[in-house]
Amino acid sequence: MTWSALLGALAIGLTLGLLGSGGSILTVPVLVYLVGQPERVAIAGSLAIVGSISAVAACIYFARKQISWRYVTLFGLPSMAGSYAGAWLSNFVASTLQLILFAVVMLLAAGFMLRPPRMNLRARKLAPRRRTGGSIALDGTLVGLLTGLIGVGGGFLIIPTLVLLGGLSMQTAIGTSLAIIALNATTGFVKYLDILRQHGLALDWQLIFIFAGIGTISSIFGAATSNLIDGALLRRVFGGALFLLGAYILWNNLGHVPR
Repeated sequence: MTWSALLGALAIGLTLGLLGSGGSILTVPVLVYLVGQPERVAIAGSLAIVGSISAVAACIYFARKQISWRYVTLFGLPSMAGSYAGAWLSNFVASTLQLILFAVVMLLAAGFMLRPPRMNLRARKLAPRRRTGGSIALDGTLVGLLTGLIGVGGGFLIIPTLVLLGGLSMQTAIGTSLAIIALNATTGFVKYLDILRQHGLALDWQLIFIFAGIGTISSIFGAATSNLIDGALLRRVFGGALFLLGAYILWNNLGHVPR
């Protein structure tokens, strides 16, 4: 394993711990381009790695009482069903198309990071809209579909939803996002085990444990120091990196779309 891959594992954990999102959107490119794994193996491995890291990081926010269990239930449980369905759908999608969709999602995430929606409800003197349980469940199902289909946790979508529409503080939204991502990733990973067997592919468990270990340690550090770092600057830097990486993946795969 190269040093660049190990640095990638470090970045995955830091991003999840600091922002509550973004780690999974780095994991697939790291496994595909730095480790050299096939796309489906990388997506399955990403779900295992990110699920493990998110679960540990969520424990820190749980200790701070910064997890909304209402939203974990209403958003997270339907999201698990969506994740399983998305993983099943991936069996009928060419791996190149998965990477193209992944790149598009990366560019969308970069847009959220570079120009995040204004989330200070108090400053805007707006009250959060009370969402019905059905609306929250629909949001969770859609995010879960994305998780299962391309291995993205969806934190960059979950956090704005929890803050703007759920009225949660940023720190509580991050903790809740991590708990939901852990549930999504676990469910999608279980289904991907069947898919890999159907395609005659196998996971590199040693690599998964190494990435999960490094990512977990760095996520604990990131979560513990999240209150000390300028979140706006961090989001802009990360957003710029996502834009460049997403543009490269899109350019690299557009010419290989199956006809």
